[in-house]
Amino acid sequence: MNSGTVRRKKDHISLCLTNDVAFKSKSNGFENYDFEHYAITEVELDKIDISVKFFSKKISYPFLISCMTGGTTEAEHINEMLAVAANQLNIPIGVGSQRQALENKEYLKSYKVIRTNAVNVPVLGNLGAAQIAKSKKIVDEVKYLIDLIEADAFVIHINPLQELLQKEGEPDFKGLLKNLEKLTSKIKIPFIAKEVGSGISAEAAKKLLDAGIRGIDVAGAGGTSWASVELLRNNNEDNFFSEWGLPTSYCLRTISPLKKKYNFMLIASGGINSADEIAKSLILGADITASARKILVEVNSNGVKGVIKLIESWFAKVKKIMYLTGSPDIKNLKKNKLIRKTELY
Repeated sequence: MNSGTVRRKKDHISLCLTNDVAFKSKSNGFENYDFEHYAITEVELDKIDISVKFFSKKISYPFLISCMTGGTTEAEHINEMLAVAANQLNIPIGVGSQRQALENKEYLKSYKVIRTNAVNVPVLGNLGAAQIAKSKKIVDEVKYLIDLIEADAFVIHINPLQELLQKEGEPDFKGLLKNLEKLTSKIKIPFIAKEVGSGISAEAAKKLLDAGIRGIDVAGAGGTSWASVELLRNNNEDNFFSEWGLPTSYCLRTISPLKKKYNFMLIASGGINSADEIAKSLILGADITASARKILVEVNSNGVKGVIKLIESWFAKVKKIMYLTGSPDIKNLKKNKLIRKTELY
Protein backbone atom coordinates (compact mmCIF):
# COMPACT_ATOMS: atom_id res chain seq x y z
CA MET A 1 0.00 0.00 0.00
CA ASN A 2 1.25 3.50 -0.79
CA SER A 3 0.70 5.17 2.58
CA GLY A 4 2.23 8.40 1.21
CA THR A 5 -0.71 8.96 -1.14
CA VAL A 6 -3.23 8.33 1.66
CA ARG A 7 -1.40 10.66 4.08
CA ARG A 8 -1.22 13.37 1.42
CA LYS A 9 -4.96 13.14 0.75
CA LYS A 10 -5.72 13.43 4.47
CA ASP A 11 -3.48 16.51 4.67
CA HIS A 12 -5.27 18.07 1.71
CA ILE A 13 -8.72 17.60 3.25
CA SER A 14 -7.60 19.04 6.57
CA LEU A 15 -5.92 22.11 5.05
CA CYS A 16 -8.78 22.82 2.62
CA LEU A 17 -11.17 23.14 5.55
CA THR A 18 -9.26 26.26 6.62
CA ASN A 19 -8.93 29.73 5.05
CA ASP A 20 -5.15 29.50 5.11
CA VAL A 21 -5.11 28.11 1.57
CA ALA A 22 -7.07 30.89 -0.15
CA PHE A 23 -5.41 33.44 -2.42
CA LYS A 24 -4.57 36.53 -0.37
CA SER A 25 -3.93 39.38 -2.85
CA LYS A 26 -4.98 37.98 -6.22
CA SER A 27 -8.72 37.70 -6.94
CA ASN A 28 -10.73 35.81 -9.53
CA GLY A 29 -11.35 39.16 -11.26
CA PHE A 30 -15.15 39.18 -11.19
CA GLU A 31 -15.23 42.29 -9.02
CA ASN A 32 -14.12 44.25 -12.11
CA TYR A 33 -17.50 43.66 -13.77
CA ASP A 34 -21.05 44.82 -13.09
CA PHE A 35 -24.38 43.68 -14.56
CA GLU A 36 -26.17 45.84 -17.11
CA HIS A 37 -29.52 46.60 -15.51
CA TYR A 38 -32.55 46.34 -17.85
CA ALA A 39 -35.27 48.60 -16.47
CA ILE A 40 -38.09 47.42 -18.76
CA THR A 41 -37.71 43.69 -18.15
CA GLU A 42 -40.76 41.60 -19.03
CA VAL A 43 -39.24 38.34 -17.86
CA GLU A 44 -41.56 36.26 -15.66
CA LEU A 45 -39.50 35.22 -12.65
CA ASP A 46 -41.23 31.87 -12.13
CA LYS A 47 -40.73 30.90 -15.79
CA ILE A 48 -36.96 31.48 -15.94
CA ASP A 49 -35.22 28.34 -17.23
CA ILE A 50 -31.77 27.61 -15.78
CA SER A 51 -31.50 24.01 -16.96
CA VAL A 52 -28.66 23.18 -19.37
CA LYS A 53 -27.03 20.14 -20.94
CA PHE A 54 -23.90 18.54 -19.56
CA PHE A 55 -22.71 16.97 -22.80
CA SER A 56 -25.76 14.81 -23.67
CA LYS A 57 -27.55 14.86 -20.30
CA LYS A 58 -29.94 17.56 -19.10
CA ILE A 59 -29.13 18.94 -15.65
CA SER A 60 -31.16 21.29 -13.46
CA TYR A 61 -28.48 23.94 -12.86
CA PRO A 62 -25.38 25.04 -14.82
CA PHE A 63 -23.23 23.78 -11.95
CA LEU A 64 -21.18 20.78 -10.95
CA ILE A 65 -19.70 19.72 -7.63
CA SER A 66 -16.05 19.78 -8.56
CA CYS A 67 -13.55 16.98 -8.08
CA MET A 68 -12.34 16.89 -4.47
CA THR A 69 -11.30 13.73 -2.73
CA GLY A 70 -11.11 9.94 -2.51
CA GLY A 71 -8.71 7.28 -1.34
CA THR A 72 -9.15 7.66 2.44
CA THR A 73 -11.71 6.69 5.09
CA GLU A 74 -12.56 10.38 5.61
CA ALA A 75 -13.09 10.83 1.88
CA GLU A 76 -15.66 8.03 1.74
CA HIS A 77 -18.08 9.82 4.08
CA ILE A 78 -17.55 13.19 2.36
CA ASN A 79 -18.13 11.69 -1.09
CA GLU A 80 -21.25 9.86 0.08
CA MET A 81 -22.85 13.11 1.31
CA LEU A 82 -21.80 15.08 -1.77
CA ALA A 83 -23.21 12.39 -4.05
CA VAL A 84 -26.58 12.40 -2.27
CA ALA A 85 -26.74 16.18 -2.65
CA ALA A 86 -25.78 16.07 -6.34
CA ASN A 87 -28.40 13.42 -7.06
CA GLN A 88 -31.15 15.43 -5.35
CA LEU A 89 -30.12 18.62 -7.15
CA ASN A 90 -29.72 16.80 -10.50
CA ILE A 91 -26.20 18.13 -11.12
CA PRO A 92 -22.91 16.41 -12.03
CA ILE A 93 -20.29 15.46 -9.46
CA GLY A 94 -16.59 14.68 -9.80
CA VAL A 95 -14.43 12.37 -7.72
CA GLY A 96 -10.99 13.35 -6.49
CA SER A 97 -7.87 11.89 -8.06
CA GLN A 98 -8.23 8.14 -8.55
CA ARG A 99 -4.49 7.58 -8.48
CA GLN A 100 -4.77 5.76 -5.17
CA ALA A 101 -7.13 3.22 -6.81
CA LEU A 102 -4.34 2.28 -9.22
CA GLU A 103 -1.95 1.66 -6.33
CA ASN A 104 -4.10 -0.70 -4.23
CA LYS A 105 -7.68 -1.78 -3.58
CA GLU A 106 -7.94 -0.67 0.05
CA TYR A 107 -10.08 2.44 -0.47
CA LEU A 108 -12.04 1.62 -3.64
CA LYS A 109 -15.30 2.17 -1.78
CA SER A 110 -14.37 5.84 -1.24
CA TYR A 111 -14.76 6.26 -5.01
CA LYS A 112 -17.57 3.77 -5.69
CA VAL A 113 -19.75 5.45 -3.05
CA ILE A 114 -20.30 8.36 -5.43
CA ARG A 115 -22.03 6.32 -8.14
CA THR A 116 -23.91 4.33 -5.50
CA ASN A 117 -25.50 7.54 -4.22
CA ALA A 118 -25.53 9.60 -7.43
CA VAL A 119 -27.47 7.14 -9.54
CA ASN A 120 -29.16 9.56 -11.92
CA VAL A 121 -26.56 12.26 -12.60
CA PRO A 122 -23.26 12.49 -14.52
CA VAL A 123 -20.25 11.29 -12.54
CA LEU A 124 -16.73 12.41 -13.48
CA GLY A 125 -13.60 10.29 -13.04
CA ASN A 126 -10.24 11.92 -12.36
CA LEU A 127 -6.50 11.33 -12.77
CA GLY A 128 -3.51 13.67 -12.70
CA ALA A 129 -1.49 14.85 -15.67
CA ALA A 130 1.73 13.42 -14.20
CA GLN A 131 0.22 9.91 -14.17
CA ILE A 132 -1.27 10.37 -17.66
CA ALA A 133 2.06 11.55 -19.08
CA LYS A 134 4.22 8.71 -17.77
CA SER A 135 2.01 5.63 -17.92
CA LYS A 136 2.73 3.04 -20.61
CA LYS A 137 -0.67 1.40 -19.99
CA ILE A 138 -2.70 4.59 -19.76
CA VAL A 139 -5.66 3.47 -21.88
CA ASP A 140 -6.19 0.30 -19.83
CA GLU A 141 -5.69 2.17 -16.54
CA VAL A 142 -8.18 4.90 -17.38
CA LYS A 143 -10.71 2.33 -18.62
CA TYR A 144 -10.39 0.61 -15.23
CA LEU A 145 -10.97 3.91 -13.39
CA ILE A 146 -13.98 4.72 -15.59
CA ASP A 147 -15.52 1.31 -14.92
CA LEU A 148 -14.83 1.62 -11.18
CA ILE A 149 -17.32 4.50 -10.85
CA GLU A 150 -19.29 4.09 -14.10
CA ALA A 151 -18.04 7.53 -15.15
CA ASP A 152 -19.87 9.60 -17.75
CA ALA A 153 -16.84 11.85 -18.35
CA PHE A 154 -13.23 11.88 -17.20
CA VAL A 155 -11.20 14.77 -15.80
CA ILE A 156 -7.46 15.14 -16.31
CA HIS A 157 -6.27 17.49 -13.58
CA ILE A 158 -3.27 19.51 -14.70
CA ASN A 159 -1.27 20.85 -11.76
CA PRO A 160 2.32 21.78 -12.65
CA LEU A 161 2.66 24.31 -9.83
CA GLN A 162 1.37 21.88 -7.21
CA GLU A 163 3.66 19.10 -8.45
CA LEU A 164 6.60 21.54 -8.47
CA LEU A 165 6.09 22.50 -4.82
CA GLN A 166 4.86 19.17 -3.43
CA LYS A 167 7.62 17.33 -1.57
CA GLU A 168 6.49 14.07 -3.23
CA GLY A 169 5.70 15.89 -6.50
CA GLU A 170 6.18 14.61 -10.04
CA PRO A 171 6.62 17.76 -12.18
CA ASP A 172 7.65 15.93 -15.37
CA PHE A 173 4.70 16.18 -17.79
CA LYS A 174 6.62 15.20 -20.94
CA GLY A 175 4.37 12.99 -23.07
CA LEU A 176 1.10 14.44 -21.75
CA LEU A 177 -0.39 15.63 -25.05
CA LYS A 178 0.61 12.43 -26.85
CA ASN A 179 -1.08 10.27 -24.22
CA LEU A 180 -4.14 12.53 -24.20
CA GLU A 181 -4.50 11.87 -27.93
CA LYS A 182 -4.38 8.12 -27.22
CA LEU A 183 -7.09 8.40 -24.58
CA THR A 184 -9.44 10.63 -26.55
CA SER A 185 -9.14 8.50 -29.68
CA LYS A 186 -9.63 5.13 -27.97
CA ILE A 187 -12.17 5.91 -25.23
CA LYS A 188 -15.61 7.25 -26.16
CA ILE A 189 -16.62 9.27 -23.10
CA PRO A 190 -15.69 13.00 -23.04
CA PHE A 191 -12.41 14.07 -21.45
CA ILE A 192 -12.14 17.34 -19.52
CA ALA A 193 -8.87 19.13 -18.83
CA LYS A 194 -8.91 20.92 -15.48
CA GLU A 195 -6.32 23.10 -13.76
CA VAL A 196 -6.34 23.19 -9.98
CA GLY A 197 -6.15 26.91 -9.24
CA SER A 198 -3.59 28.48 -11.58
CA GLY A 199 -5.79 28.80 -14.65
CA ILE A 200 -5.51 27.73 -18.30
CA SER A 201 -4.37 30.13 -21.03
CA ALA A 202 -5.95 30.29 -24.48
CA GLU A 203 -2.78 28.84 -26.02
CA ALA A 204 -2.80 25.86 -23.65
CA ALA A 205 -6.55 25.37 -24.19
CA LYS A 206 -6.07 25.25 -27.98
CA LYS A 207 -3.43 22.50 -27.69
CA LEU A 208 -5.67 20.52 -25.34
CA LEU A 209 -8.60 20.82 -27.74
CA ASP A 210 -6.38 19.74 -30.65
CA ALA A 211 -5.53 16.64 -28.57
CA GLY A 212 -9.22 15.72 -28.42
CA ILE A 213 -10.21 17.25 -25.09
CA ARG A 214 -13.93 18.13 -25.06
CA GLY A 215 -14.12 20.20 -21.89
CA ILE A 216 -11.91 22.92 -20.43
CA ASP A 217 -12.27 23.66 -16.70
CA VAL A 218 -10.21 26.81 -16.24
CA ALA A 219 -9.87 26.49 -12.42
CA GLY A 220 -8.32 29.92 -12.30
CA ALA A 221 -6.59 31.90 -9.60
CA GLY A 222 -8.69 33.53 -6.91
CA GLY A 223 -10.03 30.53 -5.01
CA THR A 224 -7.94 27.79 -3.41
CA SER A 225 -4.18 28.16 -3.86
CA TRP A 226 -2.77 24.65 -4.08
CA ALA A 227 0.64 26.24 -3.90
CA SER A 228 -0.34 27.45 -0.42
CA VAL A 229 -1.57 23.95 0.44
CA GLU A 230 1.80 22.42 -0.43
CA LEU A 231 3.83 25.25 1.13
CA LEU A 232 1.92 24.74 4.39
CA ARG A 233 2.53 21.00 4.22
CA ASN A 234 6.25 21.72 3.78
CA ASN A 235 6.33 24.43 6.49
CA ASN A 236 7.74 26.70 3.77
CA GLU A 237 7.17 30.42 4.26
CA ASP A 238 8.20 31.47 0.71
CA ASN A 239 4.84 32.82 -0.47
CA PHE A 240 5.79 34.04 -3.97
CA PHE A 241 4.15 31.08 -5.71
CA SER A 242 1.06 31.12 -3.47
CA GLU A 243 -0.27 34.00 -5.60
CA TRP A 244 0.76 32.50 -8.96
CA GLY A 245 -1.80 32.04 -11.72
CA LEU A 246 -4.30 33.48 -14.19
CA PRO A 247 -7.54 34.87 -12.70
CA THR A 248 -10.68 32.89 -13.50
CA SER A 249 -12.39 35.79 -15.31
CA TYR A 250 -9.34 36.30 -17.56
CA CYS A 251 -9.28 32.60 -18.51
CA LEU A 252 -12.97 32.64 -19.45
CA ARG A 253 -12.70 35.85 -21.43
CA THR A 254 -9.71 34.64 -23.45
CA ILE A 255 -10.70 30.98 -23.96
CA SER A 256 -14.38 31.51 -24.90
CA PRO A 257 -13.50 32.92 -28.40
CA LEU A 258 -12.10 29.45 -29.24
CA LYS A 259 -15.72 28.28 -29.52
CA LYS A 260 -15.78 29.80 -33.01
CA LYS A 261 -13.48 26.97 -34.12
CA TYR A 262 -13.92 24.21 -31.52
CA ASN A 263 -16.99 22.50 -30.08
CA PHE A 264 -16.27 22.15 -26.37
CA MET A 265 -17.70 22.77 -22.92
CA LEU A 266 -16.16 25.66 -20.98
CA ILE A 267 -16.32 25.24 -17.21
CA ALA A 268 -15.71 28.08 -14.76
CA SER A 269 -14.10 27.27 -11.43
CA GLY A 270 -11.59 29.03 -9.23
CA GLY A 271 -13.13 31.07 -6.44
CA ILE A 272 -16.75 30.58 -7.52
CA ASN A 273 -18.39 31.20 -4.16
CA SER A 274 -21.51 33.26 -4.87
CA ALA A 275 -24.48 33.72 -7.18
CA ASP A 276 -23.07 36.83 -8.83
CA GLU A 277 -19.80 35.03 -9.63
CA ILE A 278 -21.81 32.21 -11.19
CA ALA A 279 -23.83 34.65 -13.32
CA LYS A 280 -20.75 36.62 -14.37
CA SER A 281 -18.98 33.38 -15.32
CA LEU A 282 -21.85 32.39 -17.59
CA ILE A 283 -21.89 35.80 -19.29
CA LEU A 284 -18.11 35.63 -19.83
CA GLY A 285 -18.55 32.38 -21.76
CA ALA A 286 -18.81 29.51 -19.30
CA ASP A 287 -21.33 26.75 -20.05
CA ILE A 288 -21.09 25.28 -16.55
CA THR A 289 -19.78 26.61 -13.25
CA ALA A 290 -18.16 24.61 -10.47
CA SER A 291 -17.00 24.91 -6.90
CA ALA A 292 -15.01 22.69 -4.56
CA ARG A 293 -13.68 24.12 -1.28
CA LYS A 294 -16.81 26.15 -0.47
CA ILE A 295 -18.87 22.97 -0.93
CA LEU A 296 -16.38 20.93 1.11
CA VAL A 297 -16.61 23.37 4.02
CA GLU A 298 -20.42 23.37 3.81
CA VAL A 299 -20.79 19.59 3.74
CA ASN A 300 -18.35 19.26 6.63
CA SER A 301 -20.36 21.76 8.71
CA ASN A 302 -23.97 21.14 7.67
CA GLY A 303 -24.10 17.88 5.75
CA VAL A 304 -26.26 17.09 2.72
CA LYS A 305 -29.00 19.58 3.64
CA GLY A 306 -26.45 22.38 3.93
CA VAL A 307 -25.05 21.72 0.44
CA ILE A 308 -28.51 21.58 -1.12
CA LYS A 309 -29.61 24.75 0.64
CA LEU A 310 -26.44 26.61 -0.40
CA ILE A 311 -26.65 25.72 -4.09
CA GLU A 312 -30.41 26.34 -4.26
CA SER A 313 -29.91 29.75 -2.65
CA TRP A 314 -27.21 30.63 -5.19
CA PHE A 315 -29.48 29.86 -8.12
CA ALA A 316 -32.50 31.58 -6.60
CA LYS A 317 -30.34 34.71 -6.68
CA VAL A 318 -29.07 33.92 -10.20
CA LYS A 319 -32.72 33.93 -11.31
CA LYS A 320 -33.18 37.39 -9.81
CA ILE A 321 -30.10 38.59 -11.69
CA MET A 322 -31.57 37.12 -14.88
CA TYR A 323 -34.86 38.91 -14.23
CA LEU A 324 -33.07 42.24 -13.75
CA THR A 325 -31.03 41.78 -16.93
CA GLY A 326 -34.04 40.71 -19.03
CA SER A 327 -32.82 37.12 -19.42
CA PRO A 328 -35.49 34.38 -19.64
CA ASP A 329 -32.90 31.60 -19.98
CA ILE A 330 -29.16 30.94 -19.79
CA LYS A 331 -28.64 31.40 -23.53
CA ASN A 332 -30.12 34.90 -23.31
CA LEU A 333 -28.10 35.75 -20.20
CA LYS A 334 -24.90 35.14 -22.16
CA LYS A 335 -25.62 38.02 -24.56
CA ASN A 336 -23.04 40.47 -23.26
CA LYS A 337 -24.82 41.80 -20.18
CA LEU A 338 -21.71 42.78 -18.23
CA ILE A 339 -20.07 46.18 -17.98
CA ARG A 340 -16.45 46.72 -17.01
CA LYS A 341 -16.59 48.95 -13.95
CA THR A 342 -14.17 51.40 -15.56
CA GLU A 343 -16.92 52.19 -18.08
CA LEU A 344 -19.40 53.24 -15.37
CA TYR A 345 -17.73 56.47 -14.34
